[in-house]
Amino acid sequence: MTIKSLLFATMTTHTPRPRFFISTPVFGSILLYCGWIGGCASPFEPPTAGELQQSMIHAIEREVQQAKANPDRRTLTTHTDLSKLEIRENHLGIIAAEYSVQGYLAQLGALDTLESEALGEILGTDLLGQPMTMIPISLENAIHATAGNNLDVEVARYAPAISEAGVVQAQAAFDWTLFGEAQYQDSNTPRPGQALGGGVAQIVRDSFTTSSGSVGVSKELNSGGSLSVTHDINNNNVDSSFFGAAPVPNPAKQVGVTARLDQPLLRGFGSDTTLSEVRLAQNAERSAVNGLRQQLIASTSETERAYWNLVLRYKELVIRSKLLERGIKVRDDIRARRVQDARQAQVADAVARVERRRGDLLTARTNIRIASDRLKQLLNDPNIPVGSESIILPAHDSLPEDLRIGLFEAMSDAVVNRPELEQAVLNIDDATIRETVAKNHRKPKLDLIAQARLVGLAGEYGDSYNDADANRFIDDWLIGLSFEQPIGNRAGEAGLRSARLERMRSVVEYRRSVQGVIVEVKNALNSVYTNHDLIEQSTLSRVAQGEALRALKVEKELTNAGYSIERLNLELNQQEALANAELAEASAMVAYQSSLADLYQAMGTTLDRNRIDLVVPDANQLARGESPLDPSDPDEDADPAEMPGGESGDE
Repeated sequence: MTIKSLLFATMTTHTPRPRFFISTPVFGSILLYCGWIGGCASPFEPPTAGELQQSMIHAIEREVQQAKANPDRRTLTTHTDLSKLEIRENHLGIIAAEYSVQGYLAQLGALDTLESEALGEILGTDLLGQPMTMIPISLENAIHATAGNNLDVEVARYAPAISEAGVVQAQAAFDWTLFGEAQYQDSNTPRPGQALGGGVAQIVRDSFTTSSGSVGVSKELNSGGSLSVTHDINNNNVDSSFFGAAPVPNPAKQVGVTARLDQPLLRGFGSDTTLSEVRLAQNAERSAVNGLRQQLIASTSETERAYWNLVLRYKELVIRSKLLERGIKVRDDIRARRVQDARQAQVADAVARVERRRGDLLTARTNIRIASDRLKQLLNDPNIPVGSESIILPAHDSLPEDLRIGLFEAMSDAVVNRPELEQAVLNIDDATIRETVAKNHRKPKLDLIAQARLVGLAGEYGDSYNDADANRFIDDWLIGLSFEQPIGNRAGEAGLRSARLERMRSVVEYRRSVQGVIVEVKNALNSVYTNHDLIEQSTLSRVAQGEALRALKVEKELTNAGYSIERLNLELNQQEALANAELAEASAMVAYQSSLADLYQAMGTTLDRNRIDLVVPDANQLARGESPLDPSDPDEDADPAEMPGGESGDE
């Protein structure tokens, strides 16, 4: 998709044009004119805005100009070259395999290999006092569970269906409307009579009954006018005490057909004005879809970050557990030195260190429970409710494969895919529609009125219709104009000025949105590069710190000086330094993964990256409880224990 194709998307609707067949030439001419003027729907073409589009394109090109001149991508690899440390294999002349550098480095790298029994002992009991139940889950399954079940997404998915109903409501204003009425009147009215031949005048009583009814259809036209066709019948029966000739026929049966057109010729004329509410409603529907997509991206990205935070808390738990285990061994060695050179203060210090590590382990246990509950909330899986005391554990923590990414590529994807920019374009379109309406409302009011009426009168309804069909009676026809123009037209001019300023502001807001998106992409890419470099640095630091502790253990086992109080205290210090290095390495790995999630969110490609298809539901789907989202199926070969809500399992 090019930048130009992003700016304006149109929606076209078609509705059949009505036809009328009436024998009377005048009557038929009016209706044919109505059909020519009104149609019933015309394709919606946005107002021409070449300069506006060029301004928006320039806003994008200006931001990506430098990156476009340097489109090269950077390759990010997760391989760490340990030769930079220059660690000697035969330190102190030791050749034994259990003390080899490579063997010890492999041991240090196994940060997530606790046995289930040991892990269950570390996790302790849940809030109900029962042993903790563990449920492993992979990142892929966590993301797809969020796409299908997350409550924030579920709330957002109602908006398009609601907006869809709004579009139908706006279009329904141009539907045919059926109307009708009926009434019956029985009148007895006294009035003074006339004296004849000098006689005495008598009160005369006029008596008559009337029953009438009418039925018709009306329609608002896309041209701005309205058309109505009405059929009416009347039954008049006169019974008067006044001496004179009786009306003929009596009772009289009258039928009539009336067609009327009210059509603005200036103000209010044209589909650009009359269909403005329909177009605004269609844009509102698109905005709701953008909002759903934006919420799905946000929830998916938040799930990724929550998952990697759970990985970090799990690694912290393992590191703290191993640190406590190592500290207990050294503490016992120091206690055993009481009979030789260990002073009480040194023993107490070793005990204090061990208890401090035990407290850190308790805190780490609480942290992983909190991280697990946060992930449960995002997943909203019915088999793992937030209120359950099961704890979610990450099924893997591997780093991604080598990644090639560049600034220009990231910016280009963001400009095309970010829902915020699509929303900014829709806001400009809304402002343009309102400006078009304001221009029309500035015009004088000049309305055309055209009406024709056929009438038939006889003693029976059948004869009345025959009279009307033979065109023996044409009651009336009229054509007229009405004009109105406010002196000074201040309201119309002010409305146009306001709408024009709103459109100008929407263009500036689009430019601001472009800048904001570009800044988010740059910040995310900076974090990716920085955290990637920190992985190698922290890994080298952790390996070097592990070698320092390994060397102490070698000296401790093979030299008599290894069990001195000073060496044991140094070993405690080295253990803590190693644990801090391991935590720093784990933090760098998790920060790198989280920054990748931030980058794909900034680029707007989170859904594509995770193979999630967005299917916008309609009201009927929601009423049936069907899922509007169609995430891709996870791998068929995936372990059932890794699925959300699967059976409890060990890591």
